[in-house]
Amino acid sequence: MAGTPAPFAPFEWMIAWRYLRARRAEGGVSVMTWISLIGITLAVFALIATLSVRSGFRAELVDTILGSNAHVTVYNLGVVNEQTGRLDRTIEDYTAMAERVREVEGVTRVAPLIKGQVMANMRDRNAGVQVFGISFEDLQTIPRVANPETGLGDIARFNEGIALGSGVARELGVTIGDRIKLILPNANKTAFGSTPRINAYEVVYIFTAGRYDIDKVRVYLPFAEAQSFFNREGRADELEVMVANPEGVDGMNLDLIKAAGERSQLWSWRDASGGYLRALEVEDNVMFIIMAILVLIAAMNITSGLIMLVKNKGRDIGILRTIGLTQGSVMRVFFICGAFTGMIGTVCGVILGCLFAVYIDPIFSVVNAMMGGGVWDPSIRGIYHLPAKLEFADVLSAIGLSLGLSFIVTIFPARRAARLNPVEALRYE
Repeated sequence: MAGTPAPFAPFEWMIAWRYLRARRAEGGVSVMTWISLIGITLAVFALIATLSVRSGFRAELVDTILGSNAHVTVYNLGVVNEQTGRLDRTIEDYTAMAERVREVEGVTRVAPLIKGQVMANMRDRNAGVQVFGISFEDLQTIPRVANPETGLGDIARFNEGIALGSGVARELGVTIGDRIKLILPNANKTAFGSTPRINAYEVVYIFTAGRYDIDKVRVYLPFAEAQSFFNREGRADELEVMVANPEGVDGMNLDLIKAAGERSQLWSWRDASGGYLRALEVEDNVMFIIMAILVLIAAMNITSGLIMLVKNKGRDIGILRTIGLTQGSVMRVFFICGAFTGMIGTVCGVILGCLFAVYIDPIFSVVNAMMGGGVWDPSIRGIYHLPAKLEFADVLSAIGLSLGLSFIVTIFPARRAARLNPVEALRYE
């Protein structure tokens, strides 16, 4: 007596392949197969494209935050100034404090800063800017600012003038070598009241940090000049701290507070942008669920196609059962038909999705040209282009979701075919 054939034997694949091939009399089945294939392909493509853009957007956003801002800002609790009656948060012993903070394990750089908001002027054009007073040595260590590929001018001449964000330079209509004025209201106290302070500086460097909101307002002045301009002689407003592991900065808070002193307070990049990043995570999860529903809808087309196939192949199923095929063999034949469609659609979708992520810049350029420009507004989205980052985990999750749904929805019509009574199938033949 011959043994029972192993599951997914060659003859089962042969029968499944024969059923998948279109015949003129079964054109409806062929059309449904193609619809299922195209639907799975487009759904997987959309899922991978969405996941890659999501990952790229978050990576670019975090990179611009960490590459042009302090990972942790150290500042003092406010003390009321007896002469002016105003709250004073300046740091008098900033050099000693910086040395203590620099010794904390994981800290890579500590830079005293002077910060203030003033009006920048060039002929008849004005712009509100945020001035950062910083030393040349510390400015060179800010990755997104001291980048020769995106910067204009000579950063080595920083101590001779001023460095502007590209948005500020565009707003004022200035370029390297021009002189702009910084206007600080109420800077000089006189017997007749307060008068503004107006200083002119040569533009020696123009940087592009990659964030619209930074490039549009940020200006760097040499530290000593900023102290004089803002009446901060011998003091600093805060310490800019960079760490080796920005993602784990929360675990360093206690050590930084101890090193900085009792009056010190911390403000990390997570405090500044954590709410926005959490909102992105929620949006990412919602988008994944929506894309998963689209994949499920596309996979349901496989069920429709298989039900039509089972109906058209009722006579064949009866003959196969009569000559000895088991219910398991019949079920596997139709499972292969549906699973094969899902596998081919998944492979095609993965290829298209990966190509989209790799070539997103030229694709987006074509779309932008077709739409007449202005598709991506950096003033709203913060960064200058649509990024995409292809990650293996995202591709793997898309493949797993697509194949899993394709296999699951195939089981029902395959079981229906296996349970078909051969006598009933052949009664009217």
